[in-house]
Formats: sequence, structure tokens, C-alpha cells
Amino acid sequence: MGKEKTPRALRDNEAKAVARMLRVSPQKLNLLAQLIRGKKVDRALADLEFSRKRIAVEVRKTLQSAIANAENNHSLDVDDLVVAEAHVGKALVMKRFSPRARGRAGRIEKPFSNITIVVREVQAEAAKA
Repeated sequence: MGKEKTPRALRDNEAKAVARMLRVSPQKLNLLAQLIRGKKVDRALADLEFSRKRIAVEVRKTLQSAIANAENNHSLDVDDLVVAEAHVGKALVMKRFSPRARGRAGRIEKPFSNITIVVREVQAEAAKA
């Protein structure tokens, strides 16, 4: 009885992880997404480990979660994984006001963002070519 299982949105050789409500602007988070996009996962993890950006810690956790999902949930080989997609989206924006000169108020926006990382298993001979 109950409703049917929804079909899988990703292909069989893919796994994903999403981090929501990261306290950083999407523009800054996209710099890290560009850094890891298209790289092998071990290289991407190393790049995030030595990145000087504060939010790199959270992006690294998300990438490790995607790798764990691929290994445990979908039985993919970790050594053949590549970061297929890393895209950033906007979340809410907190609005705050700061007092300015002559009785005015200046608006301060504190944005949040989401990041989605999709890892894909590629065959060893295809990765070398």
C-alpha cells in the first residue's frame, strides 16, 4: 500500500552530497567549487586541505560525504571517482542594519549558500585518455 519509490535522479555510477545553509556568500563559495570541479577526488581533497579559505573546511566535509555515499550506498570504487559537478546556490539572506552618520541606517546583508557535489566513477583507461 503506500506510494511507489521515486526513481533515482542520478546515474548508477554517480553519488552526491549537499551542504545547506553555509554562512558564506555564493560568490566566494563558487571560487572553491571551480577549484575542485573536474578533478580526481584525491587531488580535490588535497587542494581543499591546503586552501586558505575559511569555508574550505565545510566544502571538504561535503566532498568526503559524497565519496562515502559512493562507496557505501552505491558500491563505487573510490580510486576511480572524479568530481563531476560542484554547483552553488543561494539560500536565505539575513538583513541587518548599522547606524550611519546623520541619523541614517546602512543595510548589511549576511548571505547563506548551498553547495551540491556530484562524484562520478570513471573507468581507469578512460581517465588516462
